[in-house]
Amino acid sequence: MRRIIPSTPALLCFEAAARAQSFVQAAHHMNMSQSALGRQIKGLEAQIGLPLFHREKQRVRLTGVGRNLLEEVSPQLVALEEIFHRLRAHTEPEGSFVIGCDPTLGRRWLMPLLRQMRVDFPGLTVNTVTFLENDQIDASVLDLAIAQGDPPWPDFRADLLMGEELIAVCAPGFARTTDPETLLDLPALQHRTRPRSWRIWFDGQGIAMPRNPTGPMFSQFDMLIDAACHGQGVAVVPKLLVKDELEAGRLTFAHPFICTPISAYYLLTPQAKAGTGRVDRVRGWIMSRSEQSGPPGAEPFS
Repeated sequence: MRRIIPSTPALLCFEAAARAQSFVQAAHHMNMSQSALGRQIKGLEAQIGLPLFHREKQRVRLTGVGRNLLEEVSPQLVALEEIFHRLRAHTEPEGSFVIGCDPTLGRRWLMPLLRQMRVDFPGLTVNTVTFLENDQIDASVLDLAIAQGDPPWPDFRADLLMGEELIAVCAPGFARTTDPETLLDLPALQHRTRPRSWRIWFDGQGIAMPRNPTGPMFSQFDMLIDAACHGQGVAVVPKLLVKDELEAGRLTFAHPFICTPISAYYLLTPQAKAGTGRVDRVRGWIMSRSEQSGPPGAEPFS
């Protein structure tokens, strides 16, 4: 259905005349002739079917309808201007940029990338925000977000960033087995927002998990990983997040199986910002480096 909406120039001319109470001053402000401004306002009055101004000698005064229209339209024009200002800002190579992600992924994967981003985008100030659950991702706040899970992602364009590998790890000497069921005899460290990690790891081997894991739960992977490093139990975690600990020998494989679940990491772009210059440049830059996230870490025992 075709929308019947007055033209933006007509509304801007009306607002300028209403503020100045003068067609002459409004035309000067709009950088147009008085006759052109008058035609815009007459067209607006014809569309509404009512006069908006009382015409006097050198001045104009709003009618009751004109006052109502000014009160309704002015905030909408300001909001529209702000929208275009934000969109235009995202076409500039410089300025601020907001990326959101899980705190542990941000510290262990994103931060090294941001060092190089400062070199490749010298005029860009990158701000980060964190979220613990995907439903906390706010499209109105972010320019990009990195999330783990499965599509669809409402209000976002989702690009597959990288897959995920789940592994069972523990402190050296704590456990080492080729029988996955024996790991359930030990404290099983768990992530509060990803409680199915153990079951997914078992399912990946085609083994029905004989019983639910028992052990402490943590709200952040950093705390869970530290607990495993300190010998508090066995953890099933994304390999990406523990590559430093594996390389340094602070963690080791408790079992050799590496599970590749269906869920993965996605780079999310708010639909309102998709296609804007700066956002697309940073998006492409991150996508091109998703497979360059560092060495894979220690290999499982055979």
